[in-house]
Amino acid sequence: MIKISYITEEGLQKLKDELENLLGVERPAISKLIAEARDKGDLTENAEYEAAKEAQGMLELKISKLKDAIATSRVIDGSKLDTERIQILNKIKIRNTKNNSTMEYTIVSDSEADLKQGKIAVSTPIARGLIGKKVGDHVEIKVPSGVIPFEIIEISR
Repeated sequence: MIKISYITEEGLQKLKDELENLLGVERPAISKLIAEARDKGDLTENAEYEAAKEAQGMLELKISKLKDAIATSRVIDGSKLDTERIQILNKIKIRNTKNNSTMEYTIVSDSEADLKQGKIAVSTPIARGLIGKKVGDHVEIKVPSGVIPFEIIEISR
């Protein structure tokens, strides 16, 4: 079964740019390393050749995963999202009712997640626990460190 990933236009472009770099820059560079290592003679005891072949295998795997991610991505128009209930691409403000701290996150696809920018993946325990909830709802979310009680303060685009 194909797993569809919802993503922003910006996120999709980032994936495409990375794929273009891998195909246009990284792949030719590794091919050159393999050719140079092959020119050094006996391949049975050539560590450079083995390392270059291993790097090529890892690169091809990464290229394959990126192609799959792009093929299964569906772009979401954030301007058409509802802010009645929490869903992907919503910006949310929540309060930890245990220690009274507030946090702001944007729920994004796994490939766009970046905690430093306040973007959490839709597959994280916090995001999964918040999806479908409304402003004013109180939820208890199980995270690796225990259970955290949250109150949803605001939902926006």
